Amino acid sequence: MSATLGTLLHQLQPEWKIVAFERLSDVAQESSNPWNNAGTGHAALCELNYMPQGDGPLDPAKAVSINEQFQQSRQFWSSLVDKGVLDAPSTFINATPHMTFVRGEKDVAYLKARYEVLKKQPLFAGIEYSEDSRVINKWAPLLMQQRRKGEPFAATRVPAGTDVDFGALTHQLFDHLTSSGVSLRTNHEVRSLKKQKDGTWLVKYRHSLGRTPNEVKARFVFVGAGGWALKLLQRSGIPEIKGYGVFPIGGQFLKTSDPKIVAQHQAKVYSQASVGAPPMSVPHLDTRVVGGEASLMFGPFATFSPKFLKQGSMLDIVSQVRPHNLVPMLQVAVKNPDLITYLVGELMKNHAKKVDSLRTFMPTAKDEDWTLIDAGQRAQVMKKDPKKGGVLQFGTEVVSASDGSIAGLLGASPGASTAVPIMLSLLKKCFPNEFPNWESELRDLIPTFGEQLNTDAALAEESTAATAATLGINR
Repeated sequence: MSATLGTLLHQLQPEWKIVAFERLSDVAQESSNPWNNAGTGHAALCELNYMPQGDGPLDPAKAVSINEQFQQSRQFWSSLVDKGVLDAPSTFINATPHMTFVRGEKDVAYLKARYEVLKKQPLFAGIEYSEDSRVINKWAPLLMQQRRKGEPFAATRVPAGTDVDFGALTHQLFDHLTSSGVSLRTNHEVRSLKKQKDGTWLVKYRHSLGRTPNEVKARFVFVGAGGWALKLLQRSGIPEIKGYGVFPIGGQFLKTSDPKIVAQHQAKVYSQASVGAPPMSVPHLDTRVVGGEASLMFGPFATFSPKFLKQGSMLDIVSQVRPHNLVPMLQVAVKNPDLITYLVGELMKNHAKKVDSLRTFMPTAKDEDWTLIDAGQRAQVMKKDPKKGGVLQFGTEVVSASDGSIAGLLGASPGASTAVPIMLSLLKKCFPNEFPNWESELRDLIPTFGEQLNTDAALAEESTAATAATLGINR
């Protein structure tokens, strides 16, 4: 998020001075690290939680909205490749079909209904559906080997899916920024944010190694600190952060780099979440390409830590408590017993039990072929809702001061995949005077900026074809 915002601002106002602070020794070591996330270019092609099953007709609005947002990210990356800002596309994005696989009559009926709705949407052109084991076996052989006969199952497939290494993308963006005069101060931890009488912010920080204190003034501050964004926004004292809290959920993935196994699965395959599980815990078997090497990951399996970041503090979950957010957080705890039950169940799973879960996707999975890796921490938003009281929110949210002088990002999925539209919204809100003058340049960076692709089939086809050609991925 910070790399995206910095790049947008530098493209729009290259004369502005930008300073970025990173408390670790390098950027992209938390949730943007490729092994701390599944790398799915979230476009709602396979994620069922963006189009949940309800009592009425299936509504594609949210799925379409997520896809629209991802197309903006694709266009931005394509422009940066053309400008030489980013390296060869294969270093950060690779064509990887997105699939959904379900079992049981109820879920098969739901998936078919979802397909019938989505195939009419221009941004989902090319989606395929099958209940034929021979077809699904061609798409993803590991799903069908030793599958029980007579078991109802179905799958959808979109060849235009992607696998994204957000760590590599972040590094490349910052490499360009620093080569263009932007200051990146690693091993520097921001300690306080204080509004000055002249409207600027006094940012106090210290070197993480020698703990040498220092400070800088800024007329605009963006807090892209992952789970720690809440803590820094609380320290800023802005009233807009009142009522907010975060609930940390960690994760693990099973991983294999065995070439014989990896060669049989070239897709990201999502399914239904377990009862009580948060949307971010939807099980999926994914192809991952990091540093040119392909691996498979399955998960996530939830873990719990009071830390808001992998490199956080054991006191994080306690230190966030304020009089204004205590009641909403307690209400969230009372309202979500299924989540607590789910977390306890996940924590009790050993390696063998986790491979058992994998076997629902891949019946031939062997314990010894897979190892557990720790994923990143996700700080899910808890906030006060005027009508519902305390609510647990699965998604991302920008919190900004009324004068637009400071903003921060809270939450997780779809996160990095929609970083570009999220940051565009932030620019419009926090720079209302400058934004109208930026629109022409933004259209150069994002050709369909301000337009809706899904309402214009010809424009959707033209845009996706253009970015696919530049990025070397499927249409």
